[in-house]
Amino acid sequence: MRLVATVVVVNPVARLRSSSRTPFLQVVKTAVAVVTAVLLCRVLIDGPFPTFAAIAALLVVQPSITQSFVKGLERSAGVVLGVVLATGFHLWLGDGVWVVLVVIVLAILLSWALRLTPTSATQVGISGMLVLTAGVVTPNYSADRILETVIGALVALVVNALIVPPVLLEPAHLAVARLARDTAAAFERIAIGLTEGWDEARWHEALLQARALRQQHARTEASLTAAGESLTMNPRGGRHRTILERDVAVTEHLRVLVTRVTGMTRAIRDNTAEDLRADPVVGSIATEVARIGADVRSLSARVEATRLDARDEGVRPGGSVGEGDGLGVAGGDAGVGGDAGVGGGAGVVGGTGVGGGAVAGFGVAEPALTRPIRVIRPNSRHWVLIGALLEDIRRVREELLGEDD
Repeated sequence: MRLVATVVVVNPVARLRSSSRTPFLQVVKTAVAVVTAVLLCRVLIDGPFPTFAAIAALLVVQPSITQSFVKGLERSAGVVLGVVLATGFHLWLGDGVWVVLVVIVLAILLSWALRLTPTSATQVGISGMLVLTAGVVTPNYSADRILETVIGALVALVVNALIVPPVLLEPAHLAVARLARDTAAAFERIAIGLTEGWDEARWHEALLQARALRQQHARTEASLTAAGESLTMNPRGGRHRTILERDVAVTEHLRVLVTRVTGMTRAIRDNTAEDLRADPVVGSIATEVARIGADVRSLSARVEATRLDARDEGVRPGGSVGEGDGLGVAGGDAGVGGDAGVGGGAGVVGGTGVGGGAVAGFGVAEPALTRPIRVIRPNSRHWVLIGALLEDIRRVREELLGEDD
């Protein structure tokens, strides 16, 4: 066997650029905040150029109001500690390069001891250094620098809140729809594979695609978290919170479905055989799994069709989302019984009953009722796999109906 080495050349300059641009609106808001903060400080404070106010305005304008508020607190806390530390050492030890170095080192140690955030920790040392090197250090001078910082942070927060406050719901909403669609595709792959009799290699490929849903689910949850932060303290948040709550509920149900479809795919890959699709029960399982896939795909379509600009009173067309709500899937047999062991008698495993229903407030569709799966005589070779798949189908049904405690 011949091994070929691949050399990957990394361009260090490329790391200086982001994969996406900052929204131009945020650039405008940052510029407005800096100019406003500087002009306001020039009116209120008699002194040199308000550097601290400009820096605070630059740093505090963030993608969401919540992040701006947190940055403002971190920035202000760091400046207060740095200015107080620098002023105290200046009054005690006077001027000198070594005094500045001592203050910087102590600022680093103090930030570590207090377990400050990176923003506050960096600001302590920078503020102390600027106070000692940028002017005549007096108590009034130090107080003015603190006041500058507070003004800059407040101006940035107000500007960020008044000029079209950002709402990051759309990326999260689309991520939920994509996750539902890809989860449906994973169930449909199982149905197709059982029907066509895939070999182990194709099932392994399907397993890799199913496992990728876990990372996709994590990214979706991160998008929902960012959307929630963008709605906190946001005057425009009221009309969007209901949709966000509904998306969070759907994502929680999808988390369980992702786990189930991954486990089903792995079980089939580990136990597949050429004669597997010849078993009539396997054909029935494939039908039930295909119906599950169709139901989850219908959910994805309903999520995508939801208007993000809908008012609170108009965004619940098919119900509400509560802690006990499932995906609201109607129909199907609930019966589970029978003996599924080897050599057992006739057993009946309830159908999934998936399809339609009011899916977490996303509207009503016609139910695609399923029939119970009858296991007359369990397969002597594949009874473990068939039993596991039947149990997974039962649990998926419970999740779809909101019956799983």
